[in-house]
Amino acid sequence: MFSFIALTVFVFPNWFFGLMTIIIISVALFEFYAMIEKKGVITYKIFGLLLGIAIPLSIYQEFKLTSGWEFFFVAAACFILFVMQLARRGQDQAVLSVSTTIFGILYVSWFLSFIIRIKFLPEGAWLVVFLILVTKASDMAAYAIGSLFGRHTLIQRISPKKTWEGAIAGFVASILMAFFCRRFVPQIPAGHILYLGAFLGLMALIGDLYESLLKRDCQTKDASSIFPGLGGMLDVIDSIIFTAPVFYFYIKYFL
Repeated sequence: MFSFIALTVFVFPNWFFGLMTIIIISVALFEFYAMIEKKGVITYKIFGLLLGIAIPLSIYQEFKLTSGWEFFFVAAACFILFVMQLARRGQDQAVLSVSTTIFGILYVSWFLSFIIRIKFLPEGAWLVVFLILVTKASDMAAYAIGSLFGRHTLIQRISPKKTWEGAIAGFVASILMAFFCRRFVPQIPAGHILYLGAFLGLMALIGDLYESLLKRDCQTKDASSIFPGLGGMLDVIDSIIFTAPVFYFYIKYFL
């Protein structure tokens, strides 16, 4: 798995990186709509998937980080969904159907598409690796320490298995990993490493908690079972969904 990620980021051409991102987004977005439908909420799943694919595809094709084409697709999606809702028989769940379809596009597709923007920055491959390692260091440390030494529940109503001990361990691990990766990203000043590690660790925790909130609301343990022991695609990328846009805007406006 790690070898494939390294090849995708450093060796294979950008179009392959974009293709892998689109596949990940498609699977995660499908899982999101499947979870929502378990609650009995009707979603425009096929339409949402098509728009969810169009956003990262437009970012890749334009090669311009400020093109803003994804906003056009979101606006077009809203308009088309409104028309589709008018044409549908019955008006039950009109607000839920439209809002959850659009939310899935924003939450999964738009947020994760920022990783393509990061890849297209100068030395973007190393920035992507920095983002993944710092984010996943938080996830793994929080899980390991929380499982072994966790005694105090973080937020009981969201996830009784997530503890303060695990959250603190994940926060510290992200900072340590950021310092470890400092040699690979010389474009990030040393003074920013601490802030980036802490900020990404916090956002990784929030992303993990938010997906747990969604799963609890949908009364499901995992988004799917495509990764034995880990769950679904959405379970794997839930923290990166939140850290990718934060990392991009930090680089764009503070560096």
